Amino acid sequence: MKPGIHPDYHPVTVHCACGHNFTTRSTIKSDKLNVEICSDCHPFFTGKQKLVDTAGRVERFTKKYADAAAKVEATKTSAAKK
Repeated sequence: MKPGIHPDYHPVTVHCACGHNFTTRSTIKSDKLNVEICSDCHPFFTGKQKLVDTAGRVERFTKKYADAAAKVEATKTSAAKK
């Protein structure tokens, strides 16, 4: 490593909004880092994640563009017959 080009890397205490505190290392200037969400309260890690119903989205997309797809198919079949 070249001297003088790397930032100071020191321990900091992370304080989450849920109340969880842990120590890590960072290049920020202060000794305290405040975060809104951490691995203890994030829905992905706690298993309380909401599943999004994508079936309805796919159906709306298909319905919206069904006419355009039919026109493309009609063009392809008419071009193939010629």
